[in-house]
Amino acid sequence: MADDLLLVRARDLWAELAGTPVEFCPSEGAQIVVASGSRLCPPSWTGIVRIGAATLVTAPSMQAARMVDDAARKMTHEEVVDIARLRAVLPVLDVLGPASLFYLGRDGFLPAHEGAGVEQLPTGDGGLASLLGLVGEEDAGESGLGDISSPAFCLRRGDQVVAAAGYQSWPRSVAHLSVLVAPHCRGRHLARVVASAAVAHALDAGLLPQWRARPYPSQRVAVALGFQELGAQLSVRLGDVALDRVR
Repeated sequence: MADDLLLVRARDLWAELAGTPVEFCPSEGAQIVVASGSRLCPPSWTGIVRIGAATLVTAPSMQAARMVDDAARKMTHEEVVDIARLRAVLPVLDVLGPASLFYLGRDGFLPAHEGAGVEQLPTGDGGLASLLGLVGEEDAGESGLGDISSPAFCLRRGDQVVAAAGYQSWPRSVAHLSVLVAPHCRGRHLARVVASAAVAHALDAGLLPQWRARPYPSQRVAVALGFQELGAQLSVRLGDVALDRVR
């Protein structure tokens, strides 16, 4: 029952982010809509989100929607978020992802207690800015830590913040987790400790924690805290070609 509730709440979130009235198919299959204001993907891109065996696709135009619909009919729900499979049947110019989507209910939470000394910092604290400055622009952007709306939960080594986590408040009472560890401190389970504090804060606020991860180490942290992988997200920019290509 708990797993079903997570599935429903996750689908409700992404259906709202689609930017147009739409629902996931009750069991499996792809629901494809034209939504120029979709928040599943960048403007003019096609957004693909699979939760369980059902997939939601937002396309920027009717032509793109028809291309994806024709291709999706020949794929399993797992293949719809497989970039190699998509490239074989669609004119993919650029891609973001795929990223795995993980969710967590209170009953499944496995808090990490090792490593005392987690400190709660207010948003905009200089220690957080210092950590963001230690990593490259790509790592900082991928983490999303600069956009959190919650307090930052941090670990220090000396005066330096070396690990931090927090979350952004998303629609449907979802807490989108962000975690970052200084490069010279990775591999020491620090991400698990600070993320555990952020997750506990979100659960206490009655929110649904969401973890979106591409690299395996990030996925491993999510699983260690009890998150369940329920789906994946992918964005693609499609070229304009005749529909004959996907038939």
